[in-house]
Amino acid sequence: MWILTTIAAFAVAIGTLVTIHELGHYWVARWCDVKILRFSIGFGRPLWLRKAGPDQTEWVIGALPLGGYVKMADERDGSAEAPDRARAFNNKTVWQRILIVLAGPLANFILAAFLYWALFVSGAPGTRPYIAAPAANSAAAAGGFAEFDLITQVGDAPVRTWGDARFQLLEAAVKRGNVEIEVEDAGGQRCFKSLNLEAVGKDDLDKDFLAKVGMSPYRMKVLPVLDEVIPDSAADRAGLRTGDRVLQVQGAPIDRWETLVARVSTRPGERIELDIERGGAQMRLIVIPESVTENGKTFGRIGVKPKVDRKVLETLNTVVRYGPVEAIPRAWAKVWDMSMFSLKMMGRMITGDISWKNLSGPITIADYAGQSAQLGWITYVTFLALISISLGVLNLLPIPVLDGGQLMYYIAEILKGSPVSEKVMEIGQQVGLTLLLGLTAFAFYNDIHRLVTG
Repeated sequence: MWILTTIAAFAVAIGTLVTIHELGHYWVARWCDVKILRFSIGFGRPLWLRKAGPDQTEWVIGALPLGGYVKMADERDGSAEAPDRARAFNNKTVWQRILIVLAGPLANFILAAFLYWALFVSGAPGTRPYIAAPAANSAAAAGGFAEFDLITQVGDAPVRTWGDARFQLLEAAVKRGNVEIEVEDAGGQRCFKSLNLEAVGKDDLDKDFLAKVGMSPYRMKVLPVLDEVIPDSAADRAGLRTGDRVLQVQGAPIDRWETLVARVSTRPGERIELDIERGGAQMRLIVIPESVTENGKTFGRIGVKPKVDRKVLETLNTVVRYGPVEAIPRAWAKVWDMSMFSLKMMGRMITGDISWKNLSGPITIADYAGQSAQLGWITYVTFLALISISLGVLNLLPIPVLDGGQLMYYIAEILKGSPVSEKVMEIGQQVGLTLLLGLTAFAFYNDIHRLVTG
């Protein structure tokens, strides 16, 4: 089921984003009265083909689903017949050609803004950025951070959730050095504290980089007390009951719920001794965890739920929600911030400040698609918005085979007063294709390396 979910989530994501991108080109080309010969989602041999519209445009689904294209009538490749020369792409003004090329990436940015707007209006759940006790001798400890400090601002940016805080801290970590963080302590007092991020290396940015400076989200201490025992589960069959407190697992003391889960999950199908306390008396029970496989991993589960302090849980969680009008500029601001961050990351990869190991390919994207889909529609929509922005930014890079490369030619045409020569464009296409294939191969290598090393 995990594999099927991942494949389906990836197919929906890529199909949606590529379709929107190509529709951007298509709509503006039609508006500029360019004849459209083919609209294809995917490359290679057509799996499905249908002709429709006044120009009998071919609507195609290709065998290789990693992209798409809109083929327009053009005299340069002989696809514009005599009656259609006025409608050929190459005969349109340079400004019309610029608009047509820009429309694809712009469509991806519009889609991302719409998705963020929908999230903001519906309400996106998140965790308030409370800090756990910093690790001893860490940068966070040296900066004076304390358990249950609430991050309210990173640099000049206010934050409301751990997701916001982590993104702003990631931007700061890319630059290295110190970042000023405003926190509200347990007593309600606000002050600024400085966090040194020099310990974060360029290979740490796609991992838990905050662990390098001793900072982590606060986790509510949940005692190993059973609030619910699922009927006919391993726990029920072993005789566990609501209200039982687990004292030991295989003789090892248990002081919090996470420890109990960790001990049980590593022993699927094994016989485990539990020392529990019930009504002031202690007893020992034998439980055999059921073997469960999810997301390709097998672990043990006994079928119990913890007793949680609801008031503390409400304090830690929040919902970010805005009105329909207020959400519009916030959505576009989010798109702008993510786009600029993507460009900065790419720039620092080129200069060597960030490792190329952070470059991801289709396998990693598919994995994230599957994980986000299983976490719910909000997480999946957030994933779609991020990938849509990445697709828009990627296509604007000045690589000849991409939209950005075409824009580079048209800007040169405006500056020199005449189109770039066919020879220069041909060389550019070859160089661009080589570069793009190299980046794709490296991204695939990183994907496979992540799979092998975990």
